[in-house]
Amino acid sequence: MTDFRDDERKAQQKLSFKEQILAELERANHIRKEKEEELLRQDLKEEELRLKQIEAREAAQKTVQLYKEYQQEISNSYSPLNPRKSGRPEKADKKSAFSETSTDPNSDSKPFVSEWTSKQDDIDYSKTIAFTPINLTESETEEMTISQRKKEEQASNKEDQGQNASDQPKTATLQRDFVRNNHLKRQRADRMAKKISTILISSLLLILLLVALIGTLFVYRAINPVNQKDDRFVQVEIPAGSGNKIIGQVLEEKGLIKSSTVFNFYTKFKNYTNFQSGYYNLQKSMSLEEIAKTLQRGGTAQPTKPVLGKILIPEGYTIRQIAKAVQDNANTKSSKDKTPFKSKEFLDTIEDDAFIKEMVKKYPRLLSSIPKKSEAKYQLEGYLFPATYNYYKESSIKDVVDEMLATTDATLAPYYDKINASGKTVNEVLTLASLVEKEGSTDEDRRDIASVFYNRLNNGMALQSNIAILYAMDKLGDKTTLAEDAGIDTTIKSPYNIYTHTGLMPGPVDSPGVSAIDATVKPANTDYLYFVANVHSGEVHYAKTYEEHSANVQKYVNNQIE
Repeated sequence: MTDFRDDERKAQQKLSFKEQILAELERANHIRKEKEEELLRQDLKEEELRLKQIEAREAAQKTVQLYKEYQQEISNSYSPLNPRKSGRPEKADKKSAFSETSTDPNSDSKPFVSEWTSKQDDIDYSKTIAFTPINLTESETEEMTISQRKKEEQASNKEDQGQNASDQPKTATLQRDFVRNNHLKRQRADRMAKKISTILISSLLLILLLVALIGTLFVYRAINPVNQKDDRFVQVEIPAGSGNKIIGQVLEEKGLIKSSTVFNFYTKFKNYTNFQSGYYNLQKSMSLEEIAKTLQRGGTAQPTKPVLGKILIPEGYTIRQIAKAVQDNANTKSSKDKTPFKSKEFLDTIEDDAFIKEMVKKYPRLLSSIPKKSEAKYQLEGYLFPATYNYYKESSIKDVVDEMLATTDATLAPYYDKINASGKTVNEVLTLASLVEKEGSTDEDRRDIASVFYNRLNNGMALQSNIAILYAMDKLGDKTTLAEDAGIDTTIKSPYNIYTHTGLMPGPVDSPGVSAIDATVKPANTDYLYFVANVHSGEVHYAKTYEEHSANVQKYVNNQIE
């Protein structure tokens, strides 16, 4: 009875050991799952993953080692049904395998239970249970032993297979995790590389765009005026032989431009060449283009007062047209840029008796023969020379008119002696020259037309020029049609009606240029008495007889009227 209880206790011990093994396996598997979930959830770095994998492998190895110890324990343990493993002789007592005592003292075999009874002192009988011995034959015992061994081997194989099966998915899972983490790592690296590349390219493009924008803004500001509201003049000297680069440096030093480099490239790009040396009065409100054009026109040999603006008087302008011209600053293209002068101020000045007397005294050769105020519309009509005049900050309208008279006097200076020798007055020459200015368009025509007028005067014939009639009607300078010119009223009562009056008008009707003055002083030698111009081609046709002239008028004028 004691031996059976010992066997049962050992069986329970073995069962507890197995449960321990299984518990260890379960714990190891639980640890593995926790580690895997933690790795997936926190996306640990590669080094941390490797450490966790090592811990998982160590847990698995420990589990395998425990299982091997368990198998070794089973193979070395004692089985009451297997006498070969217990160290007993293979031949047992056929009568009873569990006899309490041996009936044969000389028998080689000992009762199976004797080994158990020899260890009675080591057995805790309080933990044993009631057991009824079973008598088995030797063959039955052997068959049971073989069957038990097969069952144990099958169980062992199943456990090994289970262990291997559990190890295989674990290894596969670790491999998949490793591959997946490497893939995620490569993806993160690729994303980071793409992000860095995008940032670098965007930054480079932004820098290039910013540089281009700054460069464009710099060039734009350099081309435009330094200060558009600053109209003060700055005097500069451009040395002889200076190139664009040196001129740009001089202008930059004076604060007239922002960049000499931009000036150099701009003038070359716009093909501004032939800059003149000399003294210039320039303004900070001038653009690069305005400065370049001023440098092309040329400066002065000596320093001069800064020019505030310019007044342009074209050839053939009347006093009425000049009065409007003095209001416009010809130094700019803008029609809104005005001079400080007014038309009424100009007209009041040229009709001021005191001012005229002062000018007659100042320019006696020019103004000694001017018409009387009662005879002419304007005494100074035709005496204000057509040219471009500068005005300055301190200039007055009288200064401007004075300069116009001074220019006419200087222009006529080479002709004064010849005029006196011909027996004519300056007023007569300028009066006839005012008609030549309007009737002719070329130097040759002007000389021929002047000869026609002289031939008619010498023959006592009326000059019959529509120019004087239009002046009497205050329409000279206005645009008229061919029909209006052909239908002009030649019977108008006026001292300027040279259809009804022979000889010259009281005075000039416009301001003739130097070409008309020269043609009047030195006319061509012809015997023409008539002329008419083709209104389309401008060609002048001359005639010696009235019949020939009438045919020309019908052909080149009347037939052209619609």
